Amino acid sequence: MKKSLTYADAGVDLDAANSFINAIKPLVKKTHRPGVISDIGGFGGFFSLNSSGYERPVLVASTDGVGTKLKIAFMMDRHDTIGIDLVAMSVNDIAVQGAEPLFFLDYISMGKLVPKKAEAIVTGIVEGCKQSECALIGGETAEMPDIYHEDEYDLAGFVVGIADNNKIVDGAEIGVGHKLIGIASSGLHSNGYSLVRKICFDKLKLKIEQNIDILGTTLGEELLRPTKIYSVIIKNLLRGFPVHGFAHITGGGIVENLPRILPKSCAARIIKGSWEIPPIFTFLEEGGNVSQEEMLRTFNCGVGLIAIVPESDAQDIVLRLEGMQEKAYIIGDVIKRKKGEDQVVWATTS
Repeated sequence: MKKSLTYADAGVDLDAANSFINAIKPLVKKTHRPGVISDIGGFGGFFSLNSSGYERPVLVASTDGVGTKLKIAFMMDRHDTIGIDLVAMSVNDIAVQGAEPLFFLDYISMGKLVPKKAEAIVTGIVEGCKQSECALIGGETAEMPDIYHEDEYDLAGFVVGIADNNKIVDGAEIGVGHKLIGIASSGLHSNGYSLVRKICFDKLKLKIEQNIDILGTTLGEELLRPTKIYSVIIKNLLRGFPVHGFAHITGGGIVENLPRILPKSCAARIIKGSWEIPPIFTFLEEGGNVSQEEMLRTFNCGVGLIAIVPESDAQDIVLRLEGMQEKAYIIGDVIKRKKGEDQVVWATTS
C-alpha cells in the first residue's frame, strides 16, 4: 500500500502546535489583569470592559511589527527579547494619546514551528505585557513552510486600550512657549535596521558576536536591546501634570514624528546637544558616513518619547522622571511657525 500523506509531510506539525499552546498557557496567565475572562486556546479572547472610571470611554487600537530587527534575532539565534519590541511598538503608540492598554494579541508566522523557539518569543511578549500592565489574551501561530525559510519568522502585534474622550492627548492645547521634554530611549528601539545592517555587515564587515569597544558590549547584544515601553511613565505623568502632547519617536525620528502632535500654527525648536546621545548612534553615523540630517530622520538618536508641557511645569516634570530613574532633558520649546517653515527647526541655543 502506498503511504498516505499527512499534514506533517507537507511541513506543518499539528502536534508541535498543540505542545506549544500547552507550554505557553502558564506564561500568558502571568499577564492577566482585571477584565480577562478567558484563557488562550479558544476561538477568541474575552475581556470584560469596566468603564466606570471614565466619563466618555473610547477604545483605542494599534497594530505594528518589529521589522528587520528580526534579522538580528535570527543571526544571534536569540528570541526571548524580540517580543518586548513587538508589544512596545503598539503600546507606545496608544499610550501617547492618553490611552491605558487593556489587552494584546500576537501573530507569529514561522517557516517551521519549533516549540522552544516559539515559547521564547512568547516569553518576550509576556514580559512586554507585564511592563505595560497589559493582558495577553490570545493570538495566532501559523506554520508556513512555503513562505518563510525554516529558521525564520515574522511577528505582528495588536493592542486595544481605553481612554476618556474628554482627556485624549491630541495636542490641541499646545501653544507657543511650551517646553519639550525628551525622555531617553534604550537604544535603537525597532527602527532603521535595514540601514543598520547595511552599515555593520555590508560596509564595515562586522560579525554579530564581535565586541565593540565604544558600545561596551557585543554588536549583537546592542542591536538586540529591547525597545523601551513608556506606557507606565506616561500614565504617571498624566496623573500629576498637565501634559498637552506626547510623541513616540519611531521611524522618521523627531523630524517626522513630532509634527504629528503639533498644531499647524506651531513649530518645535529643538536645541542640538541638549540631550545625551548613546554611543550606538555615533558609531553608526561615523561607521556609515551618515549625515546628521539622515540620522535624525531615520533613528530616535537617544530620545524615544517627547512630552510637550507648560513652561512652569517643565522642571518639576524632569525631576519626577529622574525620580522614576528615567533620563529626561528639556530639549527645546514651541514657537510660532513661519509661513512655509518646517514644523521642526534646529537651533544651537535657546
